[in-house]
Formats: sequence, C-alpha cells, structure tokens
Amino acid sequence: MKPRKRSHGTFEQTLAPMLFLTPNLLIFGIFIILPAVLGLRMSLFDWSILDGSKFVGFKNFREIFHDSMFWLTLKNTLIYVVAVVPLLGAFALALALPLAGEGRGMGVFRAMYYVPTMLSMIIVGIAWRWLLGYDLGIINYVLKLAGGKPVPWLTDGTMANVSLIFVTVWTRVGYFMMMFVGGLQAIPKTYYEAAQIDGAGRFTVFRRITLPLLKPIILVVVVLATIEAFKAYELIFVMTQGGPGTSTKFIVQYIYQAAFEEDRMGYGAAISVILLAIIGIFTALQFAAQREEYTNE
Repeated sequence: MKPRKRSHGTFEQTLAPMLFLTPNLLIFGIFIILPAVLGLRMSLFDWSILDGSKFVGFKNFREIFHDSMFWLTLKNTLIYVVAVVPLLGAFALALALPLAGEGRGMGVFRAMYYVPTMLSMIIVGIAWRWLLGYDLGIINYVLKLAGGKPVPWLTDGTMANVSLIFVTVWTRVGYFMMMFVGGLQAIPKTYYEAAQIDGAGRFTVFRRITLPLLKPIILVVVVLATIEAFKAYELIFVMTQGGPGTSTKFIVQYIYQAAFEEDRMGYGAAISVILLAIIGIFTALQFAAQREEYTNE
C-alpha cells in the first residue's frame, strides 16, 4: 500500500493568512522586537549622547543593585501595582454585571464608562490636577464653601498616592469593563436557566457559573492591568511629577531621568531591562497560577 502524500493545504489555508499577518508582524518586529534588542545591547555600554559609548559589560546592572533611588522607585511602583490591579478588576466586573444585558439604554451607559479610556493620560492628568489642587482646586473650593478644610490631595505623600490610584481606576475601568461585558455575553444562557430551575440564588450562580467561566477574561484583565501599572508614567508625571519629594516617583520616571536628564542612556536601558524582566516574571506567575487552578479542577 502506497503511503498517502501529506496535504499542505490550499493557498487560502496557508499563504493567505500569512500574507494578512505580514504587516502586523513587520510593525511588531520593527517597533517592538528591534528596539528591545537594541535596548538590551545598550544596557551593556556606558552610553552617552555627548561622549559616545564604551562597552562596560554588566557594570550598569551591578550599579543598579546598589542604587537606593532604584529600590525606592521600585517600591513605589509595586505599591501602586498591588493597589491598582485588584481595584480595576473588581470595579470593572462590578460595572459589567449590570451592563452585560441587552436592555434599553445599556449601550449608552457602556459608552459613558468607556469614554474616559479614550482620553489622553496627559489631558486626564491636567484636568484632575486642576480639580485636586490645594489652593485653587475646585474640590477644595467646594469644601471651603461647605465649611470644611482643604485636603492636601497632591501635596501629602499618602494622599497623592491615593489620588493617583483613584484617577487611574477612573480612567481605565471602562476599558476592562468592556472585556468583562464581552465575556459575560459569551456565557450560554442555558447555564443560568438550569440554575434557576434548581433554585440557586444569585450569589451561588455568580460563584458557581459566572466566575469560573470568566477565568480566561480575568487572567487577561489582570495581566494587561499589571503591565499598564508597571509602565505608568504620563498621568503620574503630570499630576505630581513624582512628588511630594519622591513619594510618587515610579520606576519609569527614574528611567527617563537617568537616560535623558542625566545622559546615562546605558544605565537607563539597564533599568528598562530589569523592568521588562519583572513584568515577565509577574505575567508568568499569573499564567502559572491559572494553569495550576485548571489542573486541580
């Protein structure tokens, strides 16, 4: 019996998809992969715009571990990430649950919550800085009219961090809400009908049906929110510029300071490589936790 020849598929099945993917792959390679490789190479040099470059190996990385400002900005960033990611996930899901239906006006409410995500972070930062200003801010002005005392929203370290977390959640919650809306609408209605026949309560339905079937969406939301939080820069820089003092100075701002203000491009690139590694570790841990949970089930 002659062995059957393996089919390689038609043009529509093989080459056509690759042709459609080629523009995206080129853009990804030119603007993501290539800069990452060049940044990794730059981190091994004492690189200066004015004085040129000199190969120093892992000197920049050794210096980072003795840099107190690096550890301070990393600590500030981690606190911000740990606060922002759970709040974004919880509020996005809470908003999505009532807005996942097809009732009248649902589209309007979804659009209202989604609009802030379309605004530039710089515009958002300027607007909230105007609202939260100590002497001239609108919120403190209203508090004074009501007989209260002005609140140092941006001039106290703790309050500045709280303000940044609040504004971040306000700005980004609509984006992740739409992910949850899509996930909720994809759950077959038959599951809910069967639970209703069995007499299950709302909390039981949410815990036994909704949450388990939303796990892939929750993973995507957590990963994307974590990456965004680690990369936060524009909003923080516009609202607080890292102050008061260094209480809201995050790692991306320190990268910018080292690379462009101090003309230490190689050192800034080395911090960027470490930031990339940290984000990669957090992402891998989240995927591993999700995989472990599926395995146990």
